[in-house]
Amino acid sequence: MAASGGTKAIVAALAANLTIAVLKFLAFILTLSSSMLAEAIHSVADSGNQILLLVGGKRAKRAADSEHPFGYGRERYIYAFIVSIVLFSVGGLFALYEAWEKFHDPHGIEGAFWWVPLAVLV
Repeated sequence: MAASGGTKAIVAALAANLTIAVLKFLAFILTLSSSMLAEAIHSVADSGNQILLLVGGKRAKRAADSEHPFGYGRERYIYAFIVSIVLFSVGGLFALYEAWEKFHDPHGIEGAFWWVPLAVLV
């Protein structure tokens, strides 16, 4: 019962993050704002993490067999660990890339759409 509620929450968060990612990518296209690109990639990464959590939850439900007499319940934790590694490594590498890029080519939001990133974040 509790796993079902957790799965519903993960699916709802996945749908919300994908929708938010699309909006943020559109805001990036309109404004060329690096913060919108970073936010969009963050939402995509969150979506990927939620997919990994769904996979881990599904694999953890498998029944016990001769090779795993206590079942596969702990496999959920392996996928949660993979999620944490992905968050820190990909997020950190992207932050370093953006810092390097903005250090070499600093610029503000261009065009008449300065309000779009604010609207998306609100």
